[in-house]
Amino acid sequence: MELDYSNASLEAFNNRIKVTIRMAYGFHHVTNLMALIMLRCGGLNIRLPQPTN
Repeated sequence: MELDYSNASLEAFNNRIKVTIRMAYGFHHVTNLMALIMLRCGGLNIRLPQPTN
């Protein structure tokens, strides 16, 4: 039986979290890890301030 659904997006999301956990090696608190995961995977579009001339 074949369905038209794929779990590729979920696997990609899990992989991104695993990479983030590897990046956070040495963090002292779990809250810092959770903040990094939310920053990378939360879908936020953070704009840096632009210089004004």
